Amino acid sequence: MAEPKSADNQREISRDRLADLLNEDLSREYQAIIGYVVYSQVLKGAEFMNIADQLAIHAKQELDHALIISRQIDYLGKMPTVNPLPVKISDDAREMLRFDLANENDTIRNYRERVGQCEALGEFALAEQIRQILVDEQDHQIDLATALGEEVPDVSRLRGGARRK
Repeated sequence: MAEPKSADNQREISRDRLADLLNEDLSREYQAIIGYVVYSQVLKGAEFMNIADQLAIHAKQELDHALIISRQIDYLGKMPTVNPLPVKISDDAREMLRFDLANENDTIRNYRERVGQCEALGEFALAEQIRQILVDEQDHQIDLATALGEEVPDVSRLRGGARRK
């Protein structure tokens, strides 16, 4: 029986490849900062007041994550990227929250992979820093799912922000 592809990627990972993957993660952190800043200011209505306040806090946490990831990319000998992933916007508050939730799902899935990749390289301190980021990202996921009145998604069963059946 063949091993899962992610296990192969973790064994074959190099420091350069890890830095490239972290740069992709950094682009996602920039996207989150921008999204949370904008969304926290444009969500209107009593039902969204609490989550709007939470999104402002999330923006600050995402900046902290970007700083940590940037430092680690530099540590690995590469230049941190300056390009965010595109930020989706909508006039519909629920749709914006769903964009955020899908992004958090992707981020959590990627950081879970990064932990194993770091450990495969013997970069245990880096793996630990990513674990700490994961704690915040999972809290963001819970906040967003709760605001939407939905169950917290099981990202091990999700691909690209959509449920697999």
